[in-house]
Formats: sequence, structure tokens, C-alpha cells
Amino acid sequence: MNDHGGGSLVLITGGARSGKSTFAEKLALESGKEVIYLATARVEDEEMRERVAAHKKRRPENFRTVEEPEEPQLIFEKETGSGNLVLLDCLTLLVSNRILADLDRHGAVRQGEDIFADERLLEEAGQRALGYITGLAQAAAKYPAGVVVVTNEVGMGVVPNYPLGRVFRDYSGRANQIMAEAADQLWLVVCGIPKRFK
Repeated sequence: MNDHGGGSLVLITGGARSGKSTFAEKLALESGKEVIYLATARVEDEEMRERVAAHKKRRPENFRTVEEPEEPQLIFEKETGSGNLVLLDCLTLLVSNRILADLDRHGAVRQGEDIFADERLLEEAGQRALGYITGLAQAAAKYPAGVVVVTNEVGMGVVPNYPLGRVFRDYSGRANQIMAEAADQLWLVVCGIPKRFK
């Protein structure tokens, strides 16, 4: 039992195709518990459909997949007492989903794949997403059967040349810090090799 009264909270980060999801699945499998794979991806095009299918194919058969792109804390609430470990993949997509949904609710304009919003609207959406992630981190830390969270390290690449991209990058990094602070373990996966930092 941890000092926050829940099971173990493990955060796994890394770049794209670093092996972080595979490592997370290995940790979850080795727990010996039933696993709920909490997917935050939205399937909105053929490329994402293929990515999701590849992820599902790789997962052990006894992982139960639940798709929840915006409100994963509902799953923690529902599953408390079940003894099922939760693997949330991934935090970065959750931040993106919440920012985009917030922008839609507060008057951003969409033209095709482009989204137009002023700086104030972008910052407010990012702040509200962070508020949600703070609550989610607290819920994950208290969840009794343990949680594994996968996220992307998005701050090591090129600075996006458009405001929404910069807001997404900045708030994803802040969300990672919030989850890392609450976590019992923090792992970075590089080229398929995990290294523990906390």
C-alpha cells in the first residue's frame, strides 16, 4: 500500500515508436491481475483505425479494452473494488481530446482539419485540461488495484509553428509533470529499452 492510500501508479513515457506501450503491457501482464486497457484514442481516419487494430492485435487476449477518449476517471470510479489493474494509453491523446472538445464548446472555428481560436481561448482550454488531469492523477494514485499510464515525451522535437500545436505541446508537458509527481514509478523508454527514473 502506498502513502496515498491506493495501489501503485506507474507512468511510462517516451517518444513515438519507442516501445513504451509494449513495456506498459508487459508490466500490466506481470502484475498477475485482470487488466482493463483504457484507450483514449479517437478513431477518426483510416490511419488511426490501422494503428488501433495493430495495438489490439498485440495485446494479450485477457486484456479487456474500454474506450474512453475524454472521461477516463469514470472507469476508475466504476472499477474501484474490482481488483482490476487499469492501463491507460495514452495521456497525451487524452490532453489533446480534452483541449479540442473544450475549444469546440467555447467557440473555436473548424474549417476542415484546421481549428481557429484566439490565444485566450487556447490558454483557457489548456488550463481546463490541466485541471482535469490533476484530478485524474489523484484518482489514479488512489485506485486500489494499481494504474499504469502511458504518455508521450513531446517536448524534444521541433517547436510547432502554429499556436494550437504549441499549446498542445506545452500542456502535454505540464500534464506529464502532474502525473509524474503523483506516480510511484516513472519510466522512460528509448529504442525499446526502459530506464526507471523514480
